[in-house]
Amino acid sequence: MVAPVPARRPSLPLRAAAGAWHVPAGFGFILRRPGLWPFAALPAALAAFLLLLGLVLGVFLGPRVEARFAPATGSVPVWVEVPVSLLLWTATLGSCVFLGLGIALVLASPILEQLSRQVEARARGRAMDAGKGLRWEAGQALRGSLYFLAAAPGVFLLGLVPVVGPFLSAAWGGRAVAFQMTDPALTRRGLGFSEKRRWHRAWRAESMGFGLAGMVGLLVPLANLVLGPALVAGGTLLVLDLEDVDADRPRPGEPEPGA
Repeated sequence: MVAPVPARRPSLPLRAAAGAWHVPAGFGFILRRPGLWPFAALPAALAAFLLLLGLVLGVFLGPRVEARFAPATGSVPVWVEVPVSLLLWTATLGSCVFLGLGIALVLASPILEQLSRQVEARARGRAMDAGKGLRWEAGQALRGSLYFLAAAPGVFLLGLVPVVGPFLSAAWGGRAVAFQMTDPALTRRGLGFSEKRRWHRAWRAESMGFGLAGMVGLLVPLANLVLGPALVAGGTLLVLDLEDVDADRPRPGEPEPGA
């Protein structure tokens, strides 16, 4: 069982760390339950293939983007030229990997939804059902996947901003990762696209901590090949744990626990 998040919100860094903890928690949850392996195997294989394609594309495009946008050799000091070149390479590689994962998630979304459902059933005894029909759920899944794919250009463009670019790019990508990986669990709770965005704003620190940890993991060689299913499992567990926090929080007019 996943360790519960404290009922009272601690400081922002601790809340972000609690969100980030759900990335390895999702991986461990699947690893300890062989019954979930079939639901994770095909998405992981598909993600591995497309992530590798994204990596190859990034390596191929990196020199071309650098040649197109980097200042000419000798036109600026070396201490400017080298960071700019690295920045262009990082932005290109990160956006290509991000795009590869996005395509994999779109193609594997039905299986990943079942994985999320199975994770919730094992963690809670049963999985919730919005009761809005398969067509509505499929539309929500498609909209979430397109939102994730649409974030790829932002990851690239923000990465080009001097000095703060990598941080802005990671934050933008992390937000998209958190949105996509919690999407199946939130859809089963009947939340539409706008309501999901409000949910992420309400739990901004936990959501961003989870998303940033996932974004960093996607850039780690080999680990990123199996990270997709683990992120879906971790996102589901994050939704469940934050539900527990919300249930324990006193409502207006109610006394604080222990008061």
